[in-house]
Amino acid sequence: MTDRRGVVAKRAENLMPGVPYVRCWAQARRSAGALAAQLTALGLELDFPGLAADVNVSGDGLVRLGSVQPEAALILAELIVSGLAAEMPMHAETLTRETRNVSQSSSAA
Repeated sequence: MTDRRGVVAKRAENLMPGVPYVRCWAQARRSAGALAAQLTALGLELDFPGLAADVNVSGDGLVRLGSVQPEAALILAELIVSGLAAEMPMHAETLTRETRNVSQSSSAA
């Protein structure tokens, strides 16, 4: 199974020479650890028991969530939406400031 970017390829069970499996797996492990820390802080660590680092046959690091209950997936989706909603005003403020700076620069020229 491969997505359009080729990330979710077959698991790396037979290793190929020259592919940086360990480095990419280590990166996935750090990312899985960061996600696990946030899930633990939210009291959701038991909802994602299959959370693990992995690597595919191409050497791409992967973070696997494993099988989760529909409620856990819904909570995760709601947290993502909440985070995006909280970030949007900050991005809008930055964009307004950058647009203002460009307008002032072009007026001065």
